[in-house]
Amino acid sequence: MTAAGLVLAGCGGAGGSSSDKPELKITGAYMPVPVSSDMAGGFLTVTNSGSADTLTSVTSSLAKDITMHSTKGGAMHEEKSFAVPANGTLDLARGGNHLMFDMLTHKPKQGERVSIQLHFAKSGTITIDMPVKSATYTPKTGH
Repeated sequence: MTAAGLVLAGCGGAGGSSSDKPELKITGAYMPVPVSSDMAGGFLTVTNSGSADTLTSVTSSLAKDITMHSTKGGAMHEEKSFAVPANGTLDLARGGNHLMFDMLTHKPKQGERVSIQLHFAKSGTITIDMPVKSATYTPKTGH
């Protein structure tokens, strides 16, 4: 089963895309079943076929606080935002950049879908459903 994907295209006629606007597609989203009842991780890929954008925050009714983290030299660092390069990707994956869901309202179970809102500087808010996978889930590509 594929994770829900969403395309946000720049405004314009049906004649082609406008490279002066971000064109974002969210794929591969998932959350491993949390080990504890108060914290979880989240992973996804943002593919951009337009101009650069920035992921500025993430919200969800599942958690009172969602932070963005990078992992450098084995240590996690909280980030204020993540760049989404023009004609590039932002990968949020195990062992690298990722989302941390803190103060969960409930412990999600495998098979559940968690609605999250990704807030971008130029593209606005994109809402996706993030499936909850087994704690040991490893996607075939990426993450």
